[in-house]
Amino acid sequence: MSEWKARRFWKAATTQPADGGWEVLLDDKPLRTPGKKPLILPTEALAKAIAEEWDAQTDVIAPLTMPLTRAANSAIEKVAPQFDAVAGMIAEYGGTDLLSYRAEEPEDLVRLQAEAWDPLIDWAATHLQAPLRITHGVIPVTQDSAVLERLHDEVASLDTFGLTALHDLVTLPGSLILGLAVIRGQLNAERAFALSRIDEEHQLRQWGEDSDARDAAESRRHAIMDAERLWLLSRRR
Repeated sequence: MSEWKARRFWKAATTQPADGGWEVLLDDKPLRTPGKKPLILPTEALAKAIAEEWDAQTDVIAPLTMPLTRAANSAIEKVAPQFDAVAGMIAEYGGTDLLSYRAEEPEDLVRLQAEAWDPLIDWAATHLQAPLRITHGVIPVTQDSAVLERLHDEVASLDTFGLTALHDLVTLPGSLILGLAVIRGQLNAERAFALSRIDEEHQLRQWGEDSDARDAAESRRHAIMDAERLWLLSRRR
C-alpha cells in the first residue's frame, strides 16, 4: 500500500493582519498548526516568507522544503507552552560551551581554536558581562554562577519566536555564545557554523573526507541558516 501524501488544494497563499500579528491564508482559509492552533506570526515579513513556502509547493506537499512553517509550528505548539523550560535548557549550554573547551594538542589545532574563539570569549565578557573560563583537555571547568545567571537572563528575555530561532543556533553548534553572537549581530550563521567546525575540519585535513559526516554537517549548516532567517524575519516590522 502506498503512503498517503498531502496534496496542494489551494490556488494562492496570501497574508493579512490578525489579532496579535499576521496570518497566512490558503485561498480564504487561515493556516493552523498541526494541532489546530491559529498560526499567528509576529511580523508581516515572516508571514510573507511562510506564504512563499506554501506557494512554492507543487502537487505533493513537501514539509522538508518549508523550514519556516515548521519552525513557526514549533514556536506555537512546543516552545510557547514550556517557555521557561526551553529557555533553561538553552541557557545550560553556557556551562559547557564549546568555546570554553580547548585541545591540548596538536599545536596547530590549539592555535586555530585560540585565534577563532578567543575574540568571542572576549566579546561575551564585554558585551554580555559573561566572562567564561577556559579549560584544556577533558577536565570540566565550572563557570561562575553569576555569569550563568546573566546568560540565562539574556536567553529568557527573548520572545517565543526569538527563543525558537536561538534553540537551533545554540544546540546545533553546541555553543550558547555562538548563538547569542548571531542574534546580537556580532557574526552571521555561516560564520558561526564554520567556527563550530574547527575541530572537525582539522580532523578531515588529517584523515581525509567522510561523505556521511560531510552530509550531516551540511544538513546542520542549512538548519542553522534557517534559524538565522527565522530570527531576522521575526524582528523585521
